[in-house]
Amino acid sequence: MAMTNPLQFIQQARAEVGKVVWPTRREVMLTTIMVFILAALTAVFFAIVDIIIRGGLNTILGMFG
Repeated sequence: MAMTNPLQFIQQARAEVGKVVWPTRREVMLTTIMVFILAALTAVFFAIVDIIIRGGLNTILGMFG
């Protein structure tokens, strides 16, 4: 593995950071809102699945108990 000197490393790192495309404030807000919406939809989905499974198990166990 070739070693580069620290000065070269810093120059290369700065060049790479300069290539980064930072998101706009609007993009960050929209992405954040989408994450919250999808998290809420996922929570609702799993709550409904949990209620269905619990009801089914209660029905099955009620027949034998």
